[in-house]
Amino acid sequence: MQPSVTLFGPLDTIMGATGPGDVLVVEYLLLALVVGNFLTRMVAHRRYTTQYDDGGAEAISRHPVHVASNVLLVVTSFYYMTLAHHGGMVLSVLVLGLVITDFFEFESRKVEARRDLALERPKGALVAAMVVFMYAGYQSLFWVIKGPWSAIV
Repeated sequence: MQPSVTLFGPLDTIMGATGPGDVLVVEYLLLALVVGNFLTRMVAHRRYTTQYDDGGAEAISRHPVHVASNVLLVVTSFYYMTLAHHGGMVLSVLVLGLVITDFFEFESRKVEARRDLALERPKGALVAAMVVFMYAGYQSLFWVIKGPWSAIV
């Protein structure tokens, strides 16, 4: 029997990656971060709208909590890739797609403000966040449907 080798030592132990088949706490953490990202996205959009109403297009700036949420989501998904290679790779690509979409959604809000249009909701980023949410939910909550799924597949 070989001892399990972990890349980040104590952090891996805290996150539950001490052996094959262990419950990974980082999966639940990622699911919570995605839900938190939805909340920060809502707060950021409200702030953009308020800034636009108060000071026009030049007053709109990125919301620091939402930026921190995006960074934390990227870092955590990269860490997850060290524990579960396939699921981590898929989730990391989805999260990077979300962050890139979020970047361009912010820029499109600035363009709308410069053209004196009403600010739309960040539809593309919401769809990307929903895809990330569904995959993170699949990774963390698969145990709910594991029995019936195994019987069918």
